[in-house]
Amino acid sequence: QARLVESGGGLVQPGGSLTLSCAASGTIYRLSTMGWYRQAPGNQRELVATITGGGTANYADSAKGRFTISRDNAKNTMYLQMNAIQPEDTAVYYCNLRQFGLNDWGQGTQVTVSS
Repeated sequence: QARLVESGGGLVQPGGSLTLSCAASGTIYRLSTMGWYRQAPGNQRELVATITGGGTANYADSAKGRFTISRDNAKNTMYLQMNAIQPEDTAVYYCNLRQFGLNDWGQGTQVTVSS
């Protein structure tokens, strides 16, 4: 089982930028898929973006053109560069790792968009 720790959340103004990080430790398979999900109050957790071990990225429509997911396999770290952030991006952002038929989750990091 892997341990995932998110960081980089905070308060940001509309139109601003933020970079989230997810540090993974434990057994990490190089071909695993990692991803970012988010959950706003009263809403279900939803996909933001995923990235395979080979670097293939997939984005939710809400993230396309604004967010960029990346990962550094040597450091077992994944990133989410968020640009042109809007109030509807306010949520707790969770890191996810899918490998060996299992899902691991981080504890989440809060992103609040407000002027």
